Amino acid sequence: MNGPAPVRGRVDGDGRLVAADPRLASLNSAAGGVDGGPLAIPQVAALARLARRLGITISRSAVAAEGERDIDLWVRAEPVEGGVELALTGWSERPAAPPAPAPEAERQADFLRASADWIWEVDQALRFTSLSPAAAAAMGRNPADYIGQQLTALFRLVEDEAGGLPILAALAGQSRFDTQLADLRATRRGRYRLAGVPLIDGNGRFAGFRGSATSIPQIVRSAEFAPPAEAGTTNAFGERLDMALRAPLAHIIANAETIGAQPDGPIRGDYAGYATDIAAAGRHLLSLVDDLVDLQAIERPDFRAEEEEIDLADVARRAVGLLAVRAAAKGVTIDRPGSADSLPASGEFKRALQIVVNLLTNAIRYSPEGSMVWVRTDREGDLGALIIADQGKGIGTEDQVRIFDKFKRVDASEAGGTGLGLYIARRLARAMGGDISVDSAPGQGARFTFTLPLRA
Repeated sequence: MNGPAPVRGRVDGDGRLVAADPRLASLNSAAGGVDGGPLAIPQVAALARLARRLGITISRSAVAAEGERDIDLWVRAEPVEGGVELALTGWSERPAAPPAPAPEAERQADFLRASADWIWEVDQALRFTSLSPAAAAAMGRNPADYIGQQLTALFRLVEDEAGGLPILAALAGQSRFDTQLADLRATRRGRYRLAGVPLIDGNGRFAGFRGSATSIPQIVRSAEFAPPAEAGTTNAFGERLDMALRAPLAHIIANAETIGAQPDGPIRGDYAGYATDIAAAGRHLLSLVDDLVDLQAIERPDFRAEEEEIDLADVARRAVGLLAVRAAAKGVTIDRPGSADSLPASGEFKRALQIVVNLLTNAIRYSPEGSMVWVRTDREGDLGALIIADQGKGIGTEDQVRIFDKFKRVDASEAGGTGLGLYIARRLARAMGGDISVDSAPGQGARFTFTLPLRA
């Protein structure tokens, strides 16, 4: 004999419960949800997000609170066009369990976040289910590209002194780890210390890890036995500034973004707004730290950019991908080089990407809603050129030299950056044998050209 029919619902692409059988609607209301609002049942909402993120059907147990009772459910979440279809079965009621003390690993979770550059989650097969937005700066690409991939697609794990891998020992024992070294395989590379705590599902089963990635600066790795930098040197200031501020700022941003995203159900609108403001302020301060550290580096007499074989068209496509969400939020369309376009050049990839991201960020910031930004490749003699043109208010002739000076902006009263971005970008371009120039007039937009030597 068939069991009771599943209770069904549908969540749209923004996590709103747009259709629900009466039983699901009642449970959602008991959890604080409202008609047409975000799905408010935390574990069910998390499964819907995971199914949509991975693009696969997920069937998993869940627990929901309803008054003085807990409801054990079996949830099937199937991604469909425009959202996720839900089917809930089981519906076994029991008295609500008293709160249990958090396991030691969970009590350490906040500590892990506080010391981290960014946060990640994997399932029991070490496949990524979540990567915090702060990871984008380290990767040079959209963190969503790694969802569903193995952790080893992003990191090359490094053996410890005993020849073991702490994360695998923790996986076998379903326990905490905090000493796994790993080399980032992505664009910017670098070594990280990974730490993680086990995730336990509603049935007490191991469900993966929530972890942190903390950058190990080159100065720490290479100078372990070297004398410390003089406290008064320019380089020491930049290193200490970076190490002192980056981790806490990344922690503030990650947690503010998590609160604003309301992953465990709706919160008051003004609180969500506060979280958005905090995250924006944190990103601004982090960009200032980045600029000041870069400034210290490029003004050293021994600064040299690496010489690599790069493709300026590919650099442009990656930069557009990183800024796609920002452009969409502003209502700006970016016309980028096609997938078949190529412009081989010589330069340092991460620095070239940094320059293009800076130029595109400015173009988006100063473009009116509904306008277009064009990104084109060209050749100028023995130089490859990347051209970024916008439809903003333009730059007067008298300001076209000044904007490349330190701490100078066209209009300091406008919201914007630190006044260091273009100065740093041009210094980097010239260090790679290229340059940045601007062609503009008031009311006619701006056209920035970034050049690098063509690859033979």
